[in-house]
Amino acid sequence: MIRSKVSKRYAKALMSLGHEDGHLQEYGRDLRDFTDLCIQNEEFRKVISNPVFSVDDRKKLLGVVLEKSGFTGTVRNFLNLLLDKKRIGAVEEIMDYYAILTDQISNIARAEIVTPRPLKKEAMNKLEKVLGDMTSKTVKMQVREDKSLIGGLIVKIGDLVLDGSIKVQLEGLRESLKRGGYS
Repeated sequence: MIRSKVSKRYAKALMSLGHEDGHLQEYGRDLRDFTDLCIQNEEFRKVISNPVFSVDDRKKLLGVVLEKSGFTGTVRNFLNLLLDKKRIGAVEEIMDYYAILTDQISNIARAEIVTPRPLKKEAMNKLEKVLGDMTSKTVKMQVREDKSLIGGLIVKIGDLVLDGSIKVQLEGLRESLKRGGYS
């Protein structure tokens, strides 16, 4: 929890800089690219976040990577600050908060859709429109298959969960029958 608060604070700080100088999206891309690099290169991530290695050695390694990266100066400075403050290991969490903040500013809602099988393009388009109308935001959908669902779908947008799965409908019917004395 404490780490989340700290990560959120760093994400907000970078967001504020990006908002001021108009490079909000660019900083987000650079931060995403660095996060992806850390995820793909586990050894690199372990070395730059491990206090067993000297700060100078970790800064040199980070400097070499950043020099070849093409990242903006602000993001380079930000990553060096994270290293200095022993927060570079939280870069993935910081990136996640940054993405959430960017979505809020851009009026974007992210929806997780769970289905028993792939949705057709037409159904995806209709669902995206309905969710957009419902939230008054541009909706970006991430569809995930769950073979344990019999049919229907589950939609998660932030804290809102719309469960239209057949499993839940059958459970509701079962409860109604029990209350009616048909158990």
